Amino acid sequence: MNILALDTAGKTAAVAVLRDDTLLYETVSNTGLTHSETLLPMADAALKACGLTCADIGLYAVTAGPGSFTGLRIGLAAVKGMALPRQTPCAGVSTLAALAYGMAGAGTVVGALDARRGQVYWAGFDLETHERLTPDDAAPVEALEKFVSGCKKPLFFVGDGALLCYNRYSEVPGVLPCPQPLRVLRAAGVALAARQLWQDGRAVPPAALLPDYHRLSQAERDRLAREQALH
Repeated sequence: MNILALDTAGKTAAVAVLRDDTLLYETVSNTGLTHSETLLPMADAALKACGLTCADIGLYAVTAGPGSFTGLRIGLAAVKGMALPRQTPCAGVSTLAALAYGMAGAGTVVGALDARRGQVYWAGFDLETHERLTPDDAAPVEALEKFVSGCKKPLFFVGDGALLCYNRYSEVPGVLPCPQPLRVLRAAGVALAARQLWQDGRAVPPAALLPDYHRLSQAERDRLAREQALH
């Protein structure tokens, strides 16, 4: 089965094509251009490089959240647009799970995304099996202390919130460094996480593909605060 995987959840955009156990193509863009400028040309280049068309894709994969609200919508809209004509199955992947699936080795990996205001979206995974150790959550960096200090295996942070976590926990025994270029979310991780969802029977039709924001948008939070202030 051919899987076309896209990521637009954070600052980078990424595309990969996975055929069964073989990664045919992968690219990532961290140029500062908007996802609306880069994503579709990247997807088109990936298909052409592999000699494929949308008719050859058996599963579309995309990061569905958490992440940038605008970025997530761009990725989801692109996948829906490609999948709808043939009703190709889709898999909306946890951004944090995709970060974990993009890593290999032994230990524990924490996917962390910068959620602003000193908070991160985060979740922990076993690095060997990619078994989930915690649910996806949005919390202050300090809230990870119990998990980090109680981890029995070497621990790595990945994602655009990794620096925030390393700034606080780099001196904790067992926390090991991860070079910045290796912290970037790989579209291959999106594809592998999506394949697991497919195997578990959790792929959905294009119309059922929805974002998972994990918290209210800034505008919604501001409106709620104003309403509470009036009472």
